[in-house]
Amino acid sequence: MGVVLATEALFMAAVALGVLLGAHTHQRRSLIVGILCVIFGTIMYSSPLTIMSQVVKTKSVEYMPLLLSVVSFLNGLCWTSYALIRFDIFITIPNGLGVLFTLMQLILLSW
Repeated sequence: MGVVLATEALFMAAVALGVLLGAHTHQRRSLIVGILCVIFGTIMYSSPLTIMSQVVKTKSVEYMPLLLSVVSFLNGLCWTSYALIRFDIFITIPNGLGVLFTLMQLILLSW
């Protein structure tokens, strides 16, 4: 776990350093970091979808906890609402997709 944490810290430091040295305007920096946030936020919300095929095959929801799906749905819904109020596209895209992805999980859990 320490190796994973160190890798993430190094990646974050590399991104920060690369953006600060490579992009010279605030708009350019926001665009680069925003795109990275969209990519990684979407990956975060879509990762539980890999379990869905296993749930369908085994007809067992033991691999997909209900509480995690509900909390992910509510988190995505809150952030999407906030992003729509402020109209921040970099927050809207991954969290809107997160609402859809976790809604799919909840539908599968109730099916």
